[in-house]
Amino acid sequence: MASIQANGITIEYEVHGEGDPLLLVQGLSGQLIDWPDEFVAMLVADGFKVIRFDNRDIGLSTEFDWEPPSQVKSVARALARRPAKAGYLLSDMAADAAGLLEALDIDQAHVVGISMGGMIAQSLTIEHSAKVLSLTSIMSNTGDRKNGKIAGRLIARLIRLPKPTRENAVDRSVEIFAAISGPTFDASEYRSLAEQGVERSYREEGVARQTVAILASADRTAALGGVTAPTLVVHGMVDPLVKPSGGVATAKAVPGSRLVMYPDMGHDLPRARWPELIAEIRRNADRAAVSVD
Repeated sequence: MASIQANGITIEYEVHGEGDPLLLVQGLSGQLIDWPDEFVAMLVADGFKVIRFDNRDIGLSTEFDWEPPSQVKSVARALARRPAKAGYLLSDMAADAAGLLEALDIDQAHVVGISMGGMIAQSLTIEHSAKVLSLTSIMSNTGDRKNGKIAGRLIARLIRLPKPTRENAVDRSVEIFAAISGPTFDASEYRSLAEQGVERSYREEGVARQTVAILASADRTAALGGVTAPTLVVHGMVDPLVKPSGGVATAKAVPGSRLVMYPDMGHDLPRARWPELIAEIRRNADRAAVSVD
């Protein structure tokens, strides 16, 4: 791992392999290590130079210190369609990603974002279009507040969770991902990853700030209509955190996009689906090569 200055902050990152640059953008609370090593290795084997990094306020990248509003207040403002007050937005996180590419002397890259990372990837494609060769948005939405909302039954389950602390972080994370993942979720495998994450970095307030950034950011639907980069949209049909309508709305917003939905996928990446998902990412990237020629 290494760190670099980009967009006025420090970003922790890793680069794997040689080939077509591919930037992986993690979701809410996700550290770069949450992209499994085996998944990254499979991308490298398929001809990509993979860059994974910690978003601001998480992992080992710059931590901010503005006080986020309570989760209750943030959700209430979102439901009332009043923008939450945030010290940064998804656009700022997209600028971090663009700055990272610049700092690494990468003019253009294929971009893959998951959940909040899909929102950041969309913003990057909209606002820094010259840097994006292709876009893959996974289990995300357009920010339109109508599609891809959280399931009511999941809200009730999450409310019952204990207040997060470093001591209960692993157990809490396992319980959350058991609730949002599809039927192939492996709790023991995920626990090992969660333990590594907490040992590496624990930033609960950073997660709260990232949450507010999502809620305070504008609807991207209209702007996505101007995206010309080849776009792949992937969503799980049993996703309770970002319901499938989020993926459908995203694909509908981007002209010429391809929508792929998996029946055994929740808000996770089922290991059994990795080969075909990576094949879809490769196919989408190759569409960019054809358009450039």
